[in-house]
Amino acid sequence: VQLQASGGGLVQAGGSLRLSCVVPRSITSTFSPMDMAWHRQAPGKERELVAGIDSSRRTVYADSVKGRFTISRDNSRKTVYLSMNNLEPEDTGVYYCYARLPSGAEVWGQGTLVTVSS
Repeated sequence: VQLQASGGGLVQAGGSLRLSCVVPRSITSTFSPMDMAWHRQAPGKERELVAGIDSSRRTVYADSVKGRFTISRDNSRKTVYLSMNNLEPEDTGVYYCYARLPSGAEVWGQGTLVTVSS
C-alpha cells in the first residue's frame, strides 16, 4: 500500500503547482501523529528532502526552496500539501510523498512528476 500523491505536471518557470498526498485508511486511521515530508529526485541525482512537517506542524525546508515552497497538512483529510511558487527549471523531478508512523514505520508514495520549462 502506498501514499497517494497527485498534482504534478508541466509548468513554465515562474509558475506554481500544488501537490497533494493522501494517506489511505489501510495504512493508518490516525493521521495526526504522523510526520510527513516531500522528497524529490531530479534526473541523474539522488533523492533529496524538499520539505517536512511533523505532528506539531513544525516545518523544515531545503535551502533551495525556502521562501518559494510551503508544506502544510490537513489532519481531517489525512492529506499533506506542497505549494510550490516561482518554480525554476532546477525544481524538475519526481516528487515523492513520505510518511513516518509513530511506530517508526516508513511509507512512500508512488511519485508525481514535476517538469518546469525555461
